[in-house]
Amino acid sequence: MSSEKSVPSVSVTYAQNGSSTKSNELGMRPMQERAFEKRGEQYLLIKSPPASGKSRALMFIALDKLHNQGLRKAIITVPEKSIGSSFTDEPLSKFGFWADWRVEPKWNLCNAPGSEGSKAESVGAFLKGDDQVLVCPHATFRNAVEKFGVEVFDDCLVAVDEFHHVSANPENKLGAQLAELMAREKVHVVAMTGSYFRGDAEAVLMPHDEAKFDTVTYTYYEQLNGYKYLKTLDIGYFFYTGAYSDDILNVLDPNEKTIIHIPSVNSRESTKDKIREVEHIIEELGEWQGTDPATGFQLVKTPEGRVLRIADLVDDDASKRDKVSAALKDPAQKDNRDHVDIIIALGMAKEGFDWVWCEHALTVGYRASLTEIVQIIGRATRDAKGKTRARFTNLIAEPDASEEAVTEAINDTLKAIAASLLMEQVLAPRFNFTPKSKATGPQEGFDYGEGGYDPDKCNVGFNEDSGQFQIEIKGLAEPKSKEAERICQEDLNEVIATFAQDKTAVERGLFDEELVPEELTQVRMGKIIKEKYPKLDEEDQEAVRQHAIAALNLTQKAKQVALGNDSDETTTGNTALIDGVRKFALSVTELDIDLIDRINPFGEAYSILAKTMSEDSLKQVAAVISAKKVQLTPDEARDLARRAVKFKQERGRLPSITSPDAWEKKMAEGVAYLARMKQEAAANG
Repeated sequence: MSSEKSVPSVSVTYAQNGSSTKSNELGMRPMQERAFEKRGEQYLLIKSPPASGKSRALMFIALDKLHNQGLRKAIITVPEKSIGSSFTDEPLSKFGFWADWRVEPKWNLCNAPGSEGSKAESVGAFLKGDDQVLVCPHATFRNAVEKFGVEVFDDCLVAVDEFHHVSANPENKLGAQLAELMAREKVHVVAMTGSYFRGDAEAVLMPHDEAKFDTVTYTYYEQLNGYKYLKTLDIGYFFYTGAYSDDILNVLDPNEKTIIHIPSVNSRESTKDKIREVEHIIEELGEWQGTDPATGFQLVKTPEGRVLRIADLVDDDASKRDKVSAALKDPAQKDNRDHVDIIIALGMAKEGFDWVWCEHALTVGYRASLTEIVQIIGRATRDAKGKTRARFTNLIAEPDASEEAVTEAINDTLKAIAASLLMEQVLAPRFNFTPKSKATGPQEGFDYGEGGYDPDKCNVGFNEDSGQFQIEIKGLAEPKSKEAERICQEDLNEVIATFAQDKTAVERGLFDEELVPEELTQVRMGKIIKEKYPKLDEEDQEAVRQHAIAALNLTQKAKQVALGNDSDETTTGNTALIDGVRKFALSVTELDIDLIDRINPFGEAYSILAKTMSEDSLKQVAAVISAKKVQLTPDEARDLARRAVKFKQERGRLPSITSPDAWEKKMAEGVAYLARMKQEAAANG
């Protein structure tokens, strides 16, 4: 792996306007203020990036529910004990609020031992006592519900932190218990997550429960745009051959504060000896000087003579690991940038782990969970004085033709690309789409570029404060039902996540030279939406499909412009992605949905892949994928035939199999396939 291969897949630059770190007269930052406005809701879901202040937002809401809304108790439940420290005492009145946040030490069950030898018993004692706030791990809460039933929680606020740990799967007890609590309608629930992909593969709640929640969304864009110091975030995936520890210095800069997440011992990238891997990384960095007796950090002298302080959280010796872990959490060192230089972790230092100085999250091996990737990136996106740039790097083993595991290696590569695409969506500004026919003129607060708003064109407006685009698109279908509207406003990234994780879509989008883009944008995406939202009618399913594909393809086109303009001074600064969307919109005669459907969503990802992977590997991956080219399925043929009927309504004729237009030809193939199926069925009948 040579350093020339270090091509970031995306680099997003923000405005540094300082707004997300400023507080109002009650001591609330913008996200907290937005959440507090919805404090009267019985069920509230807060979706907001790591470090945006979710725990404090909950304190404000909980205090209001206890003092002004007649609730008697607030129970905060967290996935692991270390996160409990986010909910300890906070003198909120010092910053302008009307009450302070207090948790009696015995009711913080993340630290306290619990009464009568059982933490669940403590929950029971708390419910009977006079104190109002309890903090406990998810496991303790589950046990308490099992022990005492759901009725004892009537008139309580149940707040679930890191909500993506919950799942609608019946095996997931917390998910089932939450559904029971909500069915009684006597509790209030505040759910919080830093992930935009709830539960990844499995829904967090059943749709009828989820519909009860009011959502507060604070985007990554708003968060990072409002920082004071951090300006640029790079995301990249790089390939290597051989052992990763030999090549790690090609992406690891010892001068950057870095968390290295080494691969799980079950993954392809692991050498199966995690202790040796840590030693090897240390050897690559310099000469070992021993261990700091106070912190347990490894001291390593670099060739330049600097001594690095390295925290090893991989060591199996619990006493050593606990010492290092305690040193990292030492509140006296919170503002000391020089306390530690590099943290090496395996399964730790992810959600709820605060190290504001982290500039580089370096992850070896593919991570199956998008939620985990969001959490890892969140470690590097804290704002800190002097820290202007942060990056996330995914180091992946290059597929090797001689390996038997070549298919697995290819799958990992495709998944890493999908994860990268999704992170780009999460980090980009928010899209609001309007059909051109319904456009009502310029929207207040939106900048429409050089010439301003043009009533005769499809306009692209941008509001820098809210990080939102207002984009007019000709022929765009509008959502009719409340649910479809909610999906278009809140859940487009969920839809895109399902699409980008669809193996067939990614394989064909990257490597099928005969691909007609509409086969992905219309047929494949259409199928995914039908499966994901079966209760929506066809018109609403089509509206959701169009909105999702427009958001995905406009981000990809913007990225192409942004990355292709490295030497163009006009697109530097926080305007790169914004200019990218504008330039793409201006470069076409008219921004219409048919044009957007004709873009291959994976085209730009392929050009980055071609820069980062060796030519031989790329050819080999393409060969493996094209060898298993799939024929049309009856479902796809039916979908194509439905679209052919729509084509006939618009053009007065059916699609032609000899048409020079590849998409028209494909629809005609669908009609012919169905006709063949009917003939065969009749002949066999």
